[in-house]
Amino acid sequence: MNKRWFSGFLVLILFASCNDVYTSKKRGYFKIELPVHEYKKFSRAGFPYSFEYPVYANVIQDTTYFDSKPENDYWVNIDFPQYNARIFLSYKIIGGKAIYKIKNADNTYRDSAKVNEFDKMVNDAFNLTNKNNVVASSIKDSAFVNPNGVSGVYFKVGGNAATARQFFMSDTTKNFIRGALYFGSTPNSDSIKPVQDFLETDIKHLINTFRWEK
Repeated sequence: MNKRWFSGFLVLILFASCNDVYTSKKRGYFKIELPVHEYKKFSRAGFPYSFEYPVYANVIQDTTYFDSKPENDYWVNIDFPQYNARIFLSYKIIGGKAIYKIKNADNTYRDSAKVNEFDKMVNDAFNLTNKNNVVASSIKDSAFVNPNGVSGVYFKVGGNAATARQFFMSDTTKNFIRGALYFGSTPNSDSIKPVQDFLETDIKHLINTFRWEK
C-alpha cells in the first residue's frame, strides 16, 4: 500500500514539474562601487605636456618598451589598480629619431631606426586601432580640438577589443602623443562596461585639459 501511494505521489510531482514555465536568468556580474570623478594636475618639470587625471589613479613613468627603454623619458602610464586598468601614454618628437619594433616571421622582434614622421605616426595610430577588427563590432573615430587648442582623434571600439578606447594628439610640427586604455584581464564588453564607461569620462577629461608645455 505504501509503495503504491509513493509511486502515485511521484507521478503527481513529475506531472506538475512538466507544466512549470521555465524562465531563464540573465548572467549577472558583481556590482562595482565607483567613486565621484575628481581630478588633479599632472605637471612635471621638463615634460612637454600637462593634463588633469583622477585622484584615484597613479601616474607612473613607463620604463620599458618591448623589454627595452622607451625612446624618451616622457612615456607615462596612468594606473587604476582597483580596476586592473591602465592608460598608456607614449610621446614622440616629430622629426626625431626612434627605434621601431619590427615583428619577424618567428614572432620575435628586431629594431629598426626611423625618423618620426607626422603622417606615418597618424597612419600607425589608425592601423593599431584597426587591428581590433577581428573582435570589434564597430570602430568609430572622431576628430576634436580641446579648449587649449590641442587637436587629435578619438577612437571608440565596440565589442571585446583589448583597447576599446584610444586617441592621439599633436601640434603637427613637434609633439605627438598616443593614448590607449587597457584592462589586465580577458576583454569582455559586458563585464567591464560599467568601469569602461566610467574611465571613458576620465579619458575625455584628460583630453580636454591636455596642454603642450613646449
